[in-house]
Amino acid sequence: MRKNLFGLMAVASVFLSGLAGGARAADLPASVLKRGTIRYCSAINLPPMEFMNASAQPVGVDIDLGDEIARRLGLKPVWINIPFAGVIPALLADHCDAIMSQLFIKPARLKVIDEIPYMNSHEAILMKAGAPKVGSLTGLSGRKAATVTGTTATIMLQQANASLAAARKPLIEIVAFPENTPALQQVQFAQVAAYGVAYETARYYIHTAPNQFELGGPPYFKVATGIGMRKDETALNAAFRTTLAAMMKDGTYARIFTKWDLQIDMLSLASEKESDPPKP
Repeated sequence: MRKNLFGLMAVASVFLSGLAGGARAADLPASVLKRGTIRYCSAINLPPMEFMNASAQPVGVDIDLGDEIARRLGLKPVWINIPFAGVIPALLADHCDAIMSQLFIKPARLKVIDEIPYMNSHEAILMKAGAPKVGSLTGLSGRKAATVTGTTATIMLQQANASLAAARKPLIEIVAFPENTPALQQVQFAQVAAYGVAYETARYYIHTAPNQFELGGPPYFKVATGIGMRKDETALNAAFRTTLAAMMKDGTYARIFTKWDLQIDMLSLASEKESDPPKP
């Protein structure tokens, strides 16, 4: 898996190939220049990556990164809020120019879109405060677990069920939701035992409501995460790569991740060697 997945990403080249000043406007497609905007598809309900603040404005790590890329390209960012399962279809249908929505880099996705690596992500089990720890997904045998449709957590819960079935143990009852908020509420009101979600989001909720939520165990998954781009938009793809490289070189990238206390997820200038993800 390492060769098939991370060999395709060329993480180091993303950051080392850019010029210090970023891409020029002349490097952008004519259609984007004429419109004067860069349209981002994002499921804006997954803090701290992307969510709405009290003023109903999108904020978060991805929002900061996307806004800064747009600014450096001389474009206005436009954020289009779409359920996570719909972000890739929306990109392919030209409803947006890029996906900024903590999109994990997977071989199946790379067959239909390009992804520009910009961070690592982790997965975790979020539980109600005081609940017994489970350590791994198979520890949820015979219990209910919430998830968001189309996410890696859903796939890993299904894989855990395959392992449980092979061991003739009770399966996890997977309860899927179209977005984060109702899934979180299921944990909050003890309708499910756990919520399979990105570690970054689980950590955010634990920090904001420590008396309500806890991790069911340590993060159990690590994967590179990318900005989704259409394969035929080679000029825009190159402009994003160059601009992201410049942001990393001048410290802007690090400042954004430090602002949200997610230094653990930062990529480095050097190529990172990823290990195969552990099985649940």
